[in-house]
Amino acid sequence: MDHSGHGMTTDLPPFTLGRGLEFSPDLFFLIGCLAALGLYGWGVARLRRRGDAWPVSRTVFFVVGVLTIALVMCTKLNDYGMVMFSVHMVQHMVISMLSPILLLLGAPVTLALRALPVAGRGSTGPRELLLKLLHSRYMKVITHPGFTIPMFIASLYALYFTPLFDFLMGSKPGHIGMMVHFLMVGVVFFWPIMGVDPGPHRPGYVMRMLELFAGMPFHAFFGIALMMASEPMVKAYQNPPASLGIDALTDQNWAGGIAWAFSEIPSVLVLIALVYQWYHSEQRQAVRMDRAADRDGDKELEAYNAYLASLRTRSR
Repeated sequence: MDHSGHGMTTDLPPFTLGRGLEFSPDLFFLIGCLAALGLYGWGVARLRRRGDAWPVSRTVFFVVGVLTIALVMCTKLNDYGMVMFSVHMVQHMVISMLSPILLLLGAPVTLALRALPVAGRGSTGPRELLLKLLHSRYMKVITHPGFTIPMFIASLYALYFTPLFDFLMGSKPGHIGMMVHFLMVGVVFFWPIMGVDPGPHRPGYVMRMLELFAGMPFHAFFGIALMMASEPMVKAYQNPPASLGIDALTDQNWAGGIAWAFSEIPSVLVLIALVYQWYHSEQRQAVRMDRAADRDGDKELEAYNAYLASLRTRSR
């Protein structure tokens, strides 16, 4: 017996972590993950052959980020996520709030710009197209907080509390599109805040923190709303298969708890990354100032001392 037209059987046994982690690939995400790893590996290999360095930490972050996507989309977590709200919420939180952070720390755009060859004069290649996209008005709009924060919030409330979620869950393309949407929304939300790649919108560190904390509370409120509900709120999960041995309202409470708890995890991760980046930015600025002082004989300090001396002369 099929579930929602996905070919998912409704006689899944009760959920356990071991069963959830069994390999059960979604072909779209499997191919996408393998392609992402292959292209990233090609870029790193090209830099190494050229004699250029690429931080191992960035490679690790990117690979782990791709693996987190594979974890929730290429195992039976994806099968259980079709019939269990709590498991679906794990998928949503990982693919929208954990995977994007790890992928962005891998700096894939920077790698592409360094690895792709420069096109000949008068011609346009992949590198030039990427640069054009980065500087386009479209990118300025979708990375602006006036767009990213409302979209981040709408992906919860406007999706789960309207018939749109049930519509998307009704077909395989709809489900895939929803998951891709979660991933993309997470990328454009976190990119201006803590991404190391170049982008059209790059505010100061204090503003980045404000953008982060402007969006995170809404995840907590969403989770609390699910936990406090007295009846199932999402039609797709109102009647779980009897073979699972679960109650729909209890499962929804678990989903709300997962959404609430997960809102704290990326906040901590991004805050750590921001403080680390801020510290190293200040260190680099101090080094540049020291080098400038060495080159010009510290003229700025001499000028300041002369200014103080003129003040003392005037006061006499």
